[in-house]
Amino acid sequence: MLAIGITGQVGFVGTHLYNSLGLSPDKFTRIPFEDNYFQNLETLNDFVSKCDVIVHLAAMNRHNNPEVIYNTNMELVKQLIDACEATNSKPHILFSSSTQEEKDNLYGRSKKEGRQLFEQWADRNKAMFTGLVIPNVFGPFGNPYYNSVVATFCHQLTHEETPRIDVDGDMKLIYVGELLQIIYKQIMNEQRTANIVSLRIPHTSEKKVTEILAILNNFKSLYFEKGIFPKLNNAFETNLFNTFRCYMDIEKHYPVHLVKNTDARGTFVETIKEELGGQVSFSTTKPGITRGNHYHTRKIERFAVIKGKALIQLRRIGTDNILNFELSGDNPSYVDMPVWYTHNITNTGEDELYTIFYINEFYDQNDPDTFFENV
Repeated sequence: MLAIGITGQVGFVGTHLYNSLGLSPDKFTRIPFEDNYFQNLETLNDFVSKCDVIVHLAAMNRHNNPEVIYNTNMELVKQLIDACEATNSKPHILFSSSTQEEKDNLYGRSKKEGRQLFEQWADRNKAMFTGLVIPNVFGPFGNPYYNSVVATFCHQLTHEETPRIDVDGDMKLIYVGELLQIIYKQIMNEQRTANIVSLRIPHTSEKKVTEILAILNNFKSLYFEKGIFPKLNNAFETNLFNTFRCYMDIEKHYPVHLVKNTDARGTFVETIKEELGGQVSFSTTKPGITRGNHYHTRKIERFAVIKGKALIQLRRIGTDNILNFELSGDNPSYVDMPVWYTHNITNTGEDELYTIFYINEFYDQNDPDTFFENV
């Protein structure tokens, strides 16, 4: 079992890494770290001596004075190295660097020179070191106005603020979950051939700032304001959507009240809508009442009985043959509605019938063929 410590444990990536390692208690022991350890030599030495692996994430990203950023980050690296040497500890150190290394700024210099100091320490002590040169990271719980423009946009769009784009540059991005998979492999020493490794982590997506904001604006319009699940075309959009949702004020936003339609038959409520046309609803139906008696030429539909007793009947248009299906909530089950089959559902029990409906059209609402659709 590996004992792993994370400097910057409560930061954006640190929080995700700490929580993810906790999912494998049979493989990892997490050594707690607090930022104030850097102000206490004895505590820092004790932390270092307990670790088989240290992931060094602690760093300053932003400050009005770039020299403060440089000096702070370099000092953190030196303190960690000093603690290792003072305790004769040789943990595998993984260092979070940045593609800013390539740019002429003090933050980038602090990352590049810090990585070089760790490499020299590893070489002197025959220890293991992995330098991770990381692109822009986004994901849930990043700090707006600090960690990434994605975090800033998500916060602004869900808190009645107006995003502003200063430079519409290309952003090379990686989702925090994807980054953790790479860190995990390095921790487990998979396919390692040297004690000192410098790994440039490839980005998994590349977008202009305006493209990112356009996608997030769509999430705001559909999901945040209307409760409609947006179309997600790829892994990037899925990760971006899950990121966006975490910046909502959960306590204030929920519960969202649904529209309940009640008549002599019972109650019908739409619970989920999708941008692609999908919809989930539920109904209560009084004993003896029949719903339906229509057919579809293109829609995909499913009836699922979860409480009570029902008879579902299907008849192919142009024929007289009726298919009968008896369903019961005691053994939850469903029947799908083929196209060109008229269908209905009748409550055959003595209590109210509870039914869940799924329907999806999966086509362009402007398609002229929809003229022939029978509801």
